[in-house]
Amino acid sequence: MHAKDILIEGHARIREEVRAVVDGLPSELLNARPATDANSVAWLVWHLTRVQDDHVADAFGLDQVWLARDWQKRFGLRLDRHDTGYGHTPAKVAEVRVDDGELLTGYYDAVHEQTLTALRGLTAKDLERVVDESWDPPVTLGVRLVSVLSDDLQHAGQAAYVRGLLQSADS
Repeated sequence: MHAKDILIEGHARIREEVRAVVDGLPSELLNARPATDANSVAWLVWHLTRVQDDHVADAFGLDQVWLARDWQKRFGLRLDRHDTGYGHTPAKVAEVRVDDGELLTGYYDAVHEQTLTALRGLTAKDLERVVDESWDPPVTLGVRLVSVLSDDLQHAGQAAYVRGLLQSADS
């Protein structure tokens, strides 16, 4: 198995987790937070998708799906158009709300497809290309892609945990 195939498989797992967390969850639970300082399922899925969209687009020289395909307008959030959720305060987390889980999964699916298209064209040599020199050592494409995969899987797991908490409290 090639490195790109492992990355593609990893992203397929993220998609499965995002779907499992969001599908069938009513909007009141998508937007609910188990505590004032906690994140909602909606925020976690929006954030993991924004980070993937931002980082993959930047690393491959692509337009962000969020901006190029009007997802920013569809969500209608009162956030800066380049906001990914990084460093959000509890008040900012509360601003990320959706009326329907299909908005979240639609955006995720669009980002997922762009990510897969980019990954399918990878060569082993591409993974060595430096994509961010602001770190020491500089970040290569391979390191950035693993970072996105790790971050997204963590947030998908957090969203699944929040869903479980909310559903058990709702019963």
